[in-house]
Amino acid sequence: MSSPAAGGAVGAVVLLPLGVAVLALAVASVNGAVNARAEGGAVRDGFAAPVRETARLIRQQRRTLPGADSLLWRIAGAGLGIAAVLQVVVIPFGDVTFADLPVGLVWFNAIDVLLWALWWLLGWGANSTWSLVGGYRFLAQALSYEIPLMFALTAPAIGAGSLRLLDIQAAQQSVWFVVWMPVSFLIYVASVVAFSSWGPFQSAVGVDIGQGVLAELSGIDRLLVLGGRYAVLVAGAAFSVPLFFGGGSGPLLPGGIWVVVKTAVVLAGMLAVGRMVPTIRPDRLAEIAWVIVVPLVLVQLAVVAVIVAVNGGAL
Repeated sequence: MSSPAAGGAVGAVVLLPLGVAVLALAVASVNGAVNARAEGGAVRDGFAAPVRETARLIRQQRRTLPGADSLLWRIAGAGLGIAAVLQVVVIPFGDVTFADLPVGLVWFNAIDVLLWALWWLLGWGANSTWSLVGGYRFLAQALSYEIPLMFALTAPAIGAGSLRLLDIQAAQQSVWFVVWMPVSFLIYVASVVAFSSWGPFQSAVGVDIGQGVLAELSGIDRLLVLGGRYAVLVAGAAFSVPLFFGGGSGPLLPGGIWVVVKTAVVLAGMLAVGRMVPTIRPDRLAEIAWVIVVPLVLVQLAVVAVIVAVNGGAL
C-alpha cells in the first residue's frame, strides 16, 4: 500500500507540470488578446490565437536539416519547459512546498545557468547560420544579466539570513523585502524576462536575424520552445513572491491562493513593461549592465547589510 507521502509526490509530478503549462497557455492567451487589440482586431480572436497556433503546430511536420544535431536540438527545445517546472518545485505555496531545499535560492540560480546551455544548444543543434547567430547572441548577453541577478538574489538571503525560501518568506512578516530592496527586485524581474528571451531582451530571436534560434523550428519543436518561454516567465514571476512579497501572507484567502494572485500581478507587470521597452542592442545592454546596474545592485546589498546589522536581523 502506498503511503500518503508517496501519493503526494506522484500527484506533484503529475499536477505541477500541468499547472505550469496551463499558466503558460493563459499568459500566451492574454498576450494574444493584447496583440489583437493593438492591431485593431477582436480581443476574442486574440484569446483564441494561442489555441489555433497550438493546433497548427501539432499538425505541422517537424523540419529536418542536413547536419543538424537533432538530439541536442530537441533536448534544448523541451528543456525550457522542464527548467521552468524545476524552478517551481521549490516555491512555497503558503507553508507547503514540493521540495523544501535548504538552498532553494541557489537551486533557482542553478536552473538559470542551465538556461544558458539550452538557448545556446537551440542555436547550435540546428546547424543553421541564423540559429547559430541567435545562440551566440544569447551567450554574449547572458553574462550581462547573470551577474546582476546573482547579486540581486543575494539581498533576500542577507535579509533573512538563510537560503531556504520558507525562511525568506517568514522574515517578511512585518515588511516585504520589495519595500527595502526595490533595486534587487527590479533587476531580478529584468533578468527573468531576459532568460526567457522576451521583450527588450529578445535579440537572440530578433527579426534582424530571421528569428535567430527560432528560425528553423517547426511543428512540435517550435511549440515546445514558444511554450517554454512563457513557462520561464511564469516560474520567474512565481519565484519573486517568496523572495520579495512575503510568500502566501495575506488576509482572508489561503496562502496558496495569495501566491497565485501575487504571481499574476507580477507577471502582468512584466508583460506590460516588456511591451513598452524596445529591444536593447547587445552592446548597449552590456554597457548598461556593467556601468549602471552592477554598481546599483552592490549599493543595494550594502544598504541591506547595514540595515540587518543595525537591527540585528530583518525589519
